[in-house]
Amino acid sequence: MATVALPKPISSSSSLSTLRKLPLHSTLQQPFASPITRQQLSSLSLKTSDIKTHPRLLSSTSAAAIPSPETLKSRLRNGETLYGIFLLSFSPTLAEIVGLAGYDFAVVDMEHGHGGISDALPCLHALAATNTAAILRIPESSATWAKKALDLGPQGIMFPMIDGPKSARKAVSYCHFPPNGVRGSAHTVVRASAYGIDEGYLSNYEDELLIMCQVECEEGVKKIKEIAAVEGVDCIQMGPLDLSASFGYLWDPGHKKVKEVMRSAEKAVLESKPEEGGAYLAGFAMPHDPSVDLKSRGYQMVSGSVDVGLFRNAAVEDVKDFWKGESLDGDDEEGQEIKNGEEKYWSE
Repeated sequence: MATVALPKPISSSSSLSTLRKLPLHSTLQQPFASPITRQQLSSLSLKTSDIKTHPRLLSSTSAAAIPSPETLKSRLRNGETLYGIFLLSFSPTLAEIVGLAGYDFAVVDMEHGHGGISDALPCLHALAATNTAAILRIPESSATWAKKALDLGPQGIMFPMIDGPKSARKAVSYCHFPPNGVRGSAHTVVRASAYGIDEGYLSNYEDELLIMCQVECEEGVKKIKEIAAVEGVDCIQMGPLDLSASFGYLWDPGHKKVKEVMRSAEKAVLESKPEEGGAYLAGFAMPHDPSVDLKSRGYQMVSGSVDVGLFRNAAVEDVKDFWKGESLDGDDEEGQEIKNGEEKYWSE
């Protein structure tokens, strides 16, 4: 059977998304304590029949091809609006479905989901198999959590509860190796560098990693312009539920005052202009603020759903439909409108 040699040298972590999910039909004879050489890498080959790609890149009749190496950061720089989902279930099956469905990214949520680092890894494997970018949201902004998350090799990392430029600068420092930061190094053996196979990892990781700071409190929105201007902060993620709680409206995130604060904060981020040292704007859809509205206001990254919420709604409606004796299609327009609205609701 014909074989095709892997490109050499592999110069970036994004270019290894294919390598991570394709079986090699030659094996290494011994473990490497440091990145392997280009000669060793070039000796590895793949069966042409093993090459897969994401369904979005293929028509129903087209042949398989190598997936695009574009990262979230490069797509944002190109002016794309990206649509994603949050994963709280830590189910690799749901993660794979999410990727096959066509989402641009998935946030594996270790802040409010039950899982940790070891639970997140299978989800990253599933997302990589569908060529879907993974972002890890860590439980707290700390060097330890950031180090463990980054060693898994996500395209993005999200820091919660950033309330000012000082905490934003700390978050950025957790993502960079010395002398630019304080990140601990095991880059010769961790997944982020393809376990040391990616010789270009140290040269490219800073340019490819999307660093997201979540602003979700009263103090944070007051300083959001300063946060967006911090060098290394790529994206500001708005947190509408915690933000509404900080203003005393936990049960009413659509309150007029909360809306006013959100619009002011959005404007400040959008005016910061990423190409001039500012940040991109990301957000969550809510019942009173659907995905299409976020997009129309200029959000560059929009998360419209959460896996647990989608399954919950489907399960509840399935039981209701059975006991009501109604068909799944239904013809109650008012009930259908309520259902469609609830599908967008989730809590952080």
